[in-house]
Amino acid sequence: MSNILQTIFLDHYEHLIYELHPRTSVIENVNKMIHCGDPSFGGAFFACPDCGELKFVPFRCKSRFCPTCGNKYNLQRSFHMSCKLIRCVHRHCVFTIPKELRTFFLNDRSLLNCLFHSVRDVVLRTFYKQNKSENFTPGFICVLHTFGRDLKWNPHIHALISEGGAGNSIVWRPMKHFDYTFLRNAFRKVLLERLTNSIGKSFIPVKNKIYKDHADGFYVRAKPNLCTPDVTIKYISRYLGRPVIATSRIDHYDGESVTFHYTRHEDNKTVSECIPALDFIKRLIVHISEKHFKMLRYYGIYAKHHKQEQKLYKCISSEKKRFILRHMNWQNLIFLTFGYDPLKCPKCGSSMLVLEVYHKKTVLFEQYRKAMGYG
Repeated sequence: MSNILQTIFLDHYEHLIYELHPRTSVIENVNKMIHCGDPSFGGAFFACPDCGELKFVPFRCKSRFCPTCGNKYNLQRSFHMSCKLIRCVHRHCVFTIPKELRTFFLNDRSLLNCLFHSVRDVVLRTFYKQNKSENFTPGFICVLHTFGRDLKWNPHIHALISEGGAGNSIVWRPMKHFDYTFLRNAFRKVLLERLTNSIGKSFIPVKNKIYKDHADGFYVRAKPNLCTPDVTIKYISRYLGRPVIATSRIDHYDGESVTFHYTRHEDNKTVSECIPALDFIKRLIVHISEKHFKMLRYYGIYAKHHKQEQKLYKCISSEKKRFILRHMNWQNLIFLTFGYDPLKCPKCGSSMLVLEVYHKKTVLFEQYRKAMGYG
């Protein structure tokens, strides 16, 4: 059974291909999402050892563009990220850019690396200023978001930064004060310089105009939010690997237009918007990243082994990590994501066992038996 997002893309697939001329990565992810859960693309047969009940479970696409598989990816990646976190308060910061620059990143997606590098340089410089001889290094994780709540192109960086850093000789020093003025001005300067080096002299007039129009720097949200490790992990889950839009936000689809809603940042009011289906598709696919592009990056002491790392306490101990990994199998992830046990027999409630695995109507177990000469 297809979800509403699959229905919209299936109905307008030819228009998508021949009118929008999407990138290769877009076609690949859309095809995966459309065929997610399609039995003709393979699956596994399960049987109940007690009552003999049979159940077929189709394969999933494992694409982050898919609203179903994106949530599962969310759980897995969030756990691996939380294993890196130090047991300390983390601050959630958002680094944004003005509207005048957004088209440059849309036309040349390689420039998105400049966003990551600029945030990295500014954060490291902020901590370096505290004590140049100690060179305190924080741990921070950056996640790129290219969309706002209205789904329009709006690239910005969400960063989780430890409120403290490890020094050359001092194991750890807390740092509660973040210089907002420095962050805004430094982020503006570093990003514009990197863009000038990447684009060339043609960008200089734009850079000069940006300096004039944004004399106070680029907006950086870095207010204290007292994020304990548990709250920090919730932030990670929220801003990592989620689909562009949840199917619950799509209110109506009549074959021609799509109605969806979102909560506006300025006044927290719910806004409903109705647009043609092809425009809706265009808003979604623009946020699909290029293949192998890293939307999540680790910096500081989270990026490499620091000399003080062994002396710092992690949010999740190595013993707890091994215990959780043993239970992070397909069955438990489905249960955590959707709230049901996929291997529970619908008749007697026993745990079902795998019977055969199919890939595009070919029995894999049968192929294995033939390859091994068992018949």
